[in-house]
Amino acid sequence: MTRFLRCGREAVLAEVDDLDAALALYAALREAALPGVVDLVPAARTVLIRLDPAVTSPREVRIAVAGLTVGAVDRGFVGTVEIPVVYDGPDLADVAGHLGISPADVIARHTGAEWTVAFGGFAPGFGYLTGGDFDVPRRTSPRTRIPAGSVGLAGRFSGVYPHDSPGGWQIVGRTTATMWDLDRAEPALLVPGARVIFRAVPA
Repeated sequence: MTRFLRCGREAVLAEVDDLDAALALYAALREAALPGVVDLVPAARTVLIRLDPAVTSPREVRIAVAGLTVGAVDRGFVGTVEIPVVYDGPDLADVAGHLGISPADVIARHTGAEWTVAFGGFAPGFGYLTGGDFDVPRRTSPRTRIPAGSVGLAGRFSGVYPHDSPGGWQIVGRTTATMWDLDRAEPALLVPGARVIFRAVPA
């Protein structure tokens, strides 16, 4: 079931049941290439549809989206990225305690998972990764500064902070990989559809 929320004259927010439904709708919208739709921004349970009000309207977009045939989720595999990680994060022990396993088991579970970039958000270069066997809460008290390259967990997602920034994810490690570089043809190292492999390395 899709719920539509109007965001001014230039956007419509489509809200669905879960992540797979959001990604399936995103794929259907990309395929449909609706007239006047200028940008699509997927998230965990929503797709923001930005439009050109000179070409279409929120009402016309809602009608068109409601008439789309949305198939199974297509994550659009676009390659594999390997990220070396030093697993010495300040929250590693807390994550292990929450899951009832050892820190070594957390590392093995994180490196052994088949992660996929579901969507981007929060900051340029930040990819929300799905596919791991985790479900951990955010920190009760967010940090005012998390260093770039910090590898974190929150809910069922994993991610790597591309810049120094505040945040509430549980930090389990760090990497020297550059998540966002404007000098690259594709600035974001992690793009939707990419597979991500985390590899443990010594400090």
